[in-house]
Amino acid sequence: MNIIIPMAGMGKRLRPHTLTVPKPLISIAGKPIVEHLVEEIIKTTKGEKIEEIAFVIGNFGKEVEDHLMAIANKFSAEGKIYYQQQPLGTAHAINCAKESLRGKVIVAFADTLFKTQFTIDEQVDGSIWVKKIDDPSSFGVVITDENRLIKGFVEKPKEFVSDLAIIGIYYFKEGEKLAEELDYLIRNDIKGNNEYQLTDALKFMAEKGMRFKAQEVEFWFDCGNKDATVDTNKNILRLKGENYVSQSAKLLNSVIISPCYIGDEAVIENSIIGPYATIGKNSAIKKSIIENSIIQHDANIEECELTNSMIGAHAKIKGKLSDLSLSDYSNINL
Repeated sequence: MNIIIPMAGMGKRLRPHTLTVPKPLISIAGKPIVEHLVEEIIKTTKGEKIEEIAFVIGNFGKEVEDHLMAIANKFSAEGKIYYQQQPLGTAHAINCAKESLRGKVIVAFADTLFKTQFTIDEQVDGSIWVKKIDDPSSFGVVITDENRLIKGFVEKPKEFVSDLAIIGIYYFKEGEKLAEELDYLIRNDIKGNNEYQLTDALKFMAEKGMRFKAQEVEFWFDCGNKDATVDTNKNILRLKGENYVSQSAKLLNSVIISPCYIGDEAVIENSIIGPYATIGKNSAIKKSIIENSIIQHDANIEECELTNSMIGAHAKIKGKLSDLSLSDYSNINL
Protein backbone atom coordinates (compact mmCIF):
# COMPACT_ATOMS: atom_id res chain seq x y z
CA MET A 1 0.00 0.00 0.00
CA ASN A 2 1.16 3.54 -0.78
CA ILE A 3 0.32 6.76 1.04
CA ILE A 4 0.26 10.07 -0.84
CA ILE A 5 0.32 13.27 1.20
CA PRO A 6 -0.25 16.54 -0.70
CA MET A 7 1.31 19.33 1.37
CA ALA A 8 2.48 22.01 -1.05
CA GLY A 9 0.31 24.78 0.42
CA MET A 10 1.93 27.81 2.00
CA GLY A 11 -0.03 27.61 5.27
CA LYS A 12 -0.83 31.33 5.24
CA ARG A 13 -3.40 31.10 8.06
CA LEU A 14 -0.74 29.73 10.40
CA ARG A 15 1.79 32.48 9.80
CA PRO A 16 4.25 33.51 11.18
CA HIS A 17 5.03 29.88 12.09
CA THR A 18 4.95 28.70 8.47
CA LEU A 19 7.39 31.33 7.26
CA THR A 20 10.28 29.03 8.21
CA VAL A 21 8.64 25.58 8.50
CA PRO A 22 5.95 23.97 6.28
CA LYS A 23 2.77 23.52 8.32
CA PRO A 24 2.84 19.67 8.25
CA LEU A 25 6.27 19.70 9.91
CA ILE A 26 5.21 21.89 12.82
CA SER A 27 5.34 19.80 15.98
CA ILE A 28 2.38 19.28 18.29
CA ALA A 29 2.35 16.89 21.24
CA GLY A 30 5.95 16.01 20.47
CA LYS A 31 5.70 15.06 16.78
CA PRO A 32 5.25 16.81 13.42
CA ILE A 33 1.64 17.05 12.29
CA VAL A 34 2.37 14.81 9.28
CA GLU A 35 3.87 12.10 11.50
CA HIS A 36 0.73 12.02 13.66
CA LEU A 37 -1.27 11.71 10.43
CA VAL A 38 0.71 8.74 9.11
CA GLU A 39 0.48 6.95 12.46
CA GLU A 40 -3.31 7.17 12.48
CA ILE A 41 -3.57 6.06 8.85
CA ILE A 42 -1.48 2.98 9.52
CA LYS A 43 -3.84 1.99 12.34
CA THR A 44 -6.64 1.63 9.75
CA THR A 45 -4.69 -0.74 7.46
CA LYS A 46 -4.77 -3.92 9.60
CA GLY A 47 -0.98 -4.09 9.67
CA GLU A 48 -0.62 -4.11 5.89
CA LYS A 49 2.87 -3.05 4.83
CA ILE A 50 3.25 0.53 3.65
CA GLU A 51 5.56 0.40 0.63
CA GLU A 52 5.81 4.12 -0.15
CA ILE A 53 5.00 7.42 1.48
CA ALA A 54 4.93 10.10 -1.20
CA PHE A 55 4.98 13.78 -0.25
CA VAL A 56 3.76 16.41 -2.73
CA ILE A 57 5.54 19.64 -1.79
CA GLY A 58 6.60 23.05 -3.04
CA ASN A 59 10.18 24.25 -3.16
CA PHE A 60 10.79 23.68 0.55
CA GLY A 61 14.51 22.92 0.38
CA LYS A 62 16.74 19.95 1.15
CA GLU A 63 16.41 20.15 4.96
CA VAL A 64 12.63 19.73 4.74
CA GLU A 65 12.95 16.93 2.18
CA ASP A 66 15.44 15.09 4.40
CA HIS A 67 13.04 15.43 7.34
CA LEU A 68 10.21 13.93 5.29
CA MET A 69 12.42 11.06 4.15
CA ALA A 70 13.29 10.38 7.78
CA ILE A 71 9.58 10.18 8.66
CA ALA A 72 8.98 7.67 5.84
CA ASN A 73 11.98 5.65 7.00
CA LYS A 74 10.61 5.60 10.56
CA PHE A 75 7.62 3.66 9.23
CA SER A 76 9.88 1.32 7.15
CA ALA A 77 8.56 2.82 3.91
CA GLU A 78 10.31 4.25 0.89
CA GLY A 79 9.99 8.03 0.80
CA LYS A 80 9.20 9.83 -2.46
CA ILE A 81 9.19 13.54 -3.15
CA TYR A 82 7.00 15.09 -5.85
CA TYR A 83 6.59 18.79 -6.61
CA GLN A 84 3.49 20.90 -7.22
CA GLN A 85 4.76 24.16 -8.66
CA GLN A 86 1.35 25.84 -8.99
CA PRO A 87 -1.72 25.67 -6.69
CA LEU A 88 -4.10 24.18 -9.25
CA GLY A 89 -6.34 22.19 -6.95
CA THR A 90 -6.61 18.92 -5.07
CA ALA A 91 -6.82 16.70 -8.15
CA HIS A 92 -3.76 18.40 -9.65
CA ALA A 93 -1.80 17.92 -6.41
CA ILE A 94 -2.50 14.18 -6.36
CA ASN A 95 -1.74 13.88 -10.07
CA CYS A 96 1.73 15.26 -9.38
CA ALA A 97 2.38 11.94 -7.60
CA LYS A 98 0.83 9.80 -10.37
CA GLU A 99 3.81 7.41 -10.39
CA SER A 100 2.76 6.34 -6.88
CA LEU A 101 -0.91 5.86 -7.85
CA ARG A 102 -0.67 2.09 -8.19
CA GLY A 103 -2.29 -0.69 -6.22
CA LYS A 104 -3.85 0.21 -2.89
CA VAL A 105 -3.44 3.91 -2.14
CA ILE A 106 -4.41 6.25 0.67
CA VAL A 107 -4.48 9.97 -0.11
CA ALA A 108 -4.31 12.20 2.96
CA PHE A 109 -4.16 15.97 2.90
CA ALA A 110 -1.79 17.16 5.61
CA ASP A 111 -3.84 19.92 7.23
CA THR A 112 -6.06 17.71 9.36
CA LEU A 113 -5.66 15.07 12.05
CA PHE A 114 -8.07 12.41 13.20
CA LYS A 115 -8.62 9.59 15.67
CA THR A 116 -10.65 6.51 14.82
CA GLN A 117 -11.25 2.86 15.63
CA PHE A 118 -12.34 1.58 12.21
CA THR A 119 -10.29 -0.44 9.71
CA ILE A 120 -10.59 -0.14 5.94
CA ASP A 121 -13.42 -2.09 4.29
CA GLU A 122 -11.88 -4.18 1.50
CA GLN A 123 -15.30 -5.15 0.12
CA VAL A 124 -15.69 -1.79 -1.65
CA ASP A 125 -13.62 0.09 -4.22
CA GLY A 126 -12.68 2.84 -1.85
CA SER A 127 -13.38 4.66 1.39
CA ILE A 128 -13.75 8.32 2.26
CA TRP A 129 -13.10 9.49 5.79
CA VAL A 130 -15.96 11.69 7.10
CA LYS A 131 -17.10 13.36 10.30
CA LYS A 132 -20.62 14.32 11.30
CA ILE A 133 -20.72 18.07 11.98
CA ASP A 134 -23.32 20.62 13.00
CA ASP A 135 -22.82 23.05 10.11
CA PRO A 136 -21.71 21.35 6.86
CA SER A 137 -22.18 24.43 4.66
CA SER A 138 -18.44 25.17 4.50
CA PHE A 139 -17.39 21.62 3.58
CA GLY A 140 -17.74 19.00 0.90
CA VAL A 141 -20.22 16.36 2.10
CA VAL A 142 -21.30 12.88 1.04
CA ILE A 143 -24.81 11.50 0.72
CA THR A 144 -25.06 7.85 1.75
CA ASP A 145 -27.52 4.98 1.78
CA GLU A 146 -28.40 2.82 4.79
CA ASN A 147 -25.15 0.84 4.35
CA ARG A 148 -22.98 3.97 4.30
CA LEU A 149 -22.31 3.52 0.57
CA ILE A 150 -21.92 6.92 -1.05
CA LYS A 151 -24.67 8.03 -3.44
CA GLY A 152 -23.52 11.58 -4.07
CA PHE A 153 -21.04 14.36 -3.40
CA VAL A 154 -22.00 17.99 -2.74
CA GLU A 155 -19.48 20.81 -2.31
CA LYS A 156 -20.42 23.41 0.35
CA PRO A 157 -24.19 22.79 0.28
CA LYS A 158 -26.32 25.90 0.73
CA GLU A 159 -29.26 23.74 1.83
CA PHE A 160 -29.00 20.69 4.05
CA VAL A 161 -28.34 17.45 2.17
CA SER A 162 -25.99 15.68 4.59
CA ASP A 163 -24.00 16.35 7.76
CA LEU A 164 -21.13 13.99 6.84
CA ALA A 165 -18.21 16.27 6.00
CA ILE A 166 -15.25 14.97 3.98
CA ILE A 167 -12.13 15.47 6.10
CA GLY A 168 -9.58 15.03 3.30
CA ILE A 169 -8.49 11.37 3.60
CA TYR A 170 -9.34 8.75 0.98
CA TYR A 171 -8.63 5.08 0.25
CA PHE A 172 -8.56 3.61 -3.27
CA LYS A 173 -8.34 -0.12 -3.86
CA GLU A 174 -6.86 0.51 -7.32
CA GLY A 175 -4.85 3.70 -7.55
CA GLU A 176 -4.57 3.27 -11.30
CA LYS A 177 -8.30 3.98 -11.72
CA LEU A 178 -7.98 7.25 -9.81
CA ALA A 179 -4.97 8.14 -12.00
CA GLU A 180 -7.12 7.64 -15.12
CA GLU A 181 -9.79 10.06 -13.88
CA LEU A 182 -7.27 12.69 -12.78
CA ASP A 183 -5.64 12.51 -16.20
CA TYR A 184 -9.05 12.89 -17.85
CA LEU A 185 -9.83 15.99 -15.77
CA ILE A 186 -6.57 17.69 -16.62
CA ARG A 187 -6.49 16.74 -20.32
CA ASN A 188 -10.01 18.07 -20.77
CA ASP A 189 -9.46 21.10 -18.51
CA ILE A 190 -12.43 20.25 -16.28
CA LYS A 191 -12.33 22.64 -13.33
CA GLY A 192 -14.44 23.76 -10.40
CA ASN A 193 -13.74 27.22 -8.96
CA ASN A 194 -10.81 27.49 -11.41
CA GLU A 195 -9.09 24.41 -9.95
CA TYR A 196 -8.95 20.69 -10.71
CA GLN A 197 -11.08 19.11 -8.00
CA LEU A 198 -10.73 15.60 -6.58
CA THR A 199 -14.51 15.59 -6.00
CA ASP A 200 -15.06 15.66 -9.78
CA ALA A 201 -12.83 12.61 -10.23
CA LEU A 202 -14.75 10.79 -7.49
CA LYS A 203 -18.06 11.58 -9.20
CA PHE A 204 -16.80 10.15 -12.51
CA MET A 205 -15.59 6.99 -10.75
CA ALA A 206 -18.97 6.55 -9.02
CA GLU A 207 -20.79 7.02 -12.34
CA LYS A 208 -18.73 4.12 -13.71
CA GLY A 209 -20.05 1.87 -10.96
CA MET A 210 -17.26 2.09 -8.40
CA ARG A 211 -18.51 1.80 -4.82
CA PHE A 212 -17.22 4.11 -2.09
CA LYS A 213 -17.99 3.81 1.59
CA ALA A 214 -18.17 6.64 4.12
CA GLN A 215 -15.96 5.79 7.10
CA GLU A 216 -16.74 8.03 10.06
CA VAL A 217 -13.90 9.10 12.35
CA GLU A 218 -14.40 9.67 16.07
CA PHE A 219 -12.36 12.87 16.29
CA TRP A 220 -11.34 15.40 13.66
CA PHE A 221 -8.80 18.06 14.54
CA ASP A 222 -7.87 21.17 12.56
CA CYS A 223 -4.43 22.78 12.33
CA GLY A 224 -5.46 25.71 10.17
CA ASN A 225 -4.45 28.63 12.41
CA LYS A 226 -2.74 29.28 15.74
CA ASP A 227 -5.80 28.85 17.95
CA ALA A 228 -6.91 25.69 16.15
CA THR A 229 -3.42 24.18 16.34
CA VAL A 230 -3.11 24.90 20.06
CA ASP A 231 -6.53 23.32 20.55
CA THR A 232 -5.47 20.25 18.54
CA ASN A 233 -2.37 19.93 20.72
CA LYS A 234 -4.68 20.03 23.75
CA ASN A 235 -6.98 17.36 22.34
CA ILE A 236 -4.19 14.97 21.42
CA LEU A 237 -2.64 15.32 24.88
CA ARG A 238 -6.08 14.86 26.43
CA LEU A 239 -6.65 11.62 24.51
CA LYS A 240 -3.27 10.31 25.65
CA GLY A 241 -4.31 11.24 29.18
CA GLU A 242 -0.87 11.23 30.77
CA ASN A 243 2.43 13.05 30.83
CA TYR A 244 5.35 12.23 28.60
CA VAL A 245 8.55 13.55 30.16
CA SER A 246 11.81 12.63 28.43
CA GLN A 247 14.33 10.89 30.66
CA SER A 248 16.90 13.49 29.60
CA ALA A 249 14.69 16.44 30.63
CA LYS A 250 15.62 18.24 33.85
CA LEU A 251 12.88 19.25 36.27
CA LEU A 252 14.07 21.57 39.02
CA ASN A 253 11.65 22.72 41.72
CA SER A 254 8.78 22.57 39.25
CA VAL A 255 5.26 21.17 38.98
CA ILE A 256 3.98 19.31 35.90
CA ILE A 257 0.18 19.12 35.63
CA SER A 258 -1.02 16.25 33.44
CA PRO A 259 -1.29 15.88 30.52
CA CYS A 260 1.89 17.41 29.09
CA TYR A 261 4.73 16.58 26.72
CA ILE A 262 8.28 17.56 27.67
CA GLY A 263 10.99 16.79 25.12
CA ASP A 264 14.63 15.71 25.27
CA GLU A 265 17.09 17.89 27.18
CA ALA A 266 14.40 20.41 28.13
CA VAL A 267 15.07 22.27 31.37
CA ILE A 268 12.13 23.27 33.57
CA GLU A 269 13.11 25.38 36.56
CA ASN A 270 10.91 27.00 39.24
CA SER A 271 7.91 26.70 36.95
CA ILE A 272 4.42 25.26 36.61
CA ILE A 273 3.79 23.45 33.33
CA GLY A 274 0.37 22.28 32.22
CA PRO A 275 -2.13 21.12 31.72
CA TYR A 276 -2.04 20.71 27.92
CA ALA A 277 1.46 22.07 27.36
CA THR A 278 4.04 20.80 24.88
CA ILE A 279 7.66 21.78 25.53
CA GLY A 280 10.06 20.99 22.68
CA LYS A 281 13.52 19.50 23.02
CA ASN A 282 16.36 21.69 24.34
CA SER A 283 13.95 24.39 25.50
CA ALA A 284 14.51 26.14 28.83
CA ILE A 285 11.62 27.36 30.97
CA LYS A 286 12.40 29.40 34.09
CA LYS A 287 10.12 31.07 36.65
CA SER A 288 7.12 30.66 34.38
CA ILE A 289 3.59 29.28 34.22
CA ILE A 290 2.70 27.65 30.91
CA GLU A 291 -0.60 25.96 30.10
CA ASN A 292 -2.49 25.04 26.94
CA SER A 293 0.46 26.09 24.77
CA ILE A 294 3.02 24.78 22.30
CA ILE A 295 6.67 25.67 22.80
CA GLN A 296 8.89 24.48 19.95
CA HIS A 297 12.48 23.28 20.32
CA ASP A 298 15.39 25.38 21.62
CA ALA A 299 13.15 28.13 22.97
CA ASN A 300 14.07 30.11 26.09
CA ILE A 301 11.25 31.43 28.27
CA GLU A 302 11.66 33.27 31.55
CA GLU A 303 9.21 34.99 33.91
CA CYS A 304 6.20 34.41 31.65
CA GLU A 305 2.61 33.35 32.16
CA LEU A 306 1.58 31.82 28.85
CA THR A 307 -1.75 30.35 27.82
CA ASN A 308 -3.25 29.61 24.39
CA SER A 309 0.18 30.39 22.95
CA MET A 310 2.40 29.03 20.19
CA ILE A 311 6.09 29.85 20.43
CA GLY A 312 8.54 29.07 17.63
CA ALA A 313 11.91 27.37 17.74
CA HIS A 314 14.87 29.33 19.13
CA ALA A 315 12.55 32.10 20.35
CA LYS A 316 13.52 34.02 23.50
CA ILE A 317 10.95 35.62 25.79
CA LYS A 318 11.32 37.36 29.10
CA GLY A 319 8.44 39.24 30.70
CA LYS A 320 4.81 39.00 31.77
CA LEU A 321 3.10 37.94 28.57
CA SER A 322 0.06 35.80 27.89
CA ASP A 323 -1.67 34.83 24.62
CA LEU A 324 1.15 34.81 22.03
CA SER A 325 1.86 33.62 18.50
CA LEU A 326 5.61 34.03 18.06
CA SER A 327 7.71 32.80 15.15
CA ASP A 328 11.09 31.07 15.12
CA TYR A 329 14.12 33.08 16.29
CA SER A 330 11.99 35.92 17.71
CA ASN A 331 13.19 37.80 20.78
CA ILE A 332 11.01 39.66 23.32
CA ASN A 333 12.40 41.18 26.49
CA LEU A 334 10.08 43.32 28.61
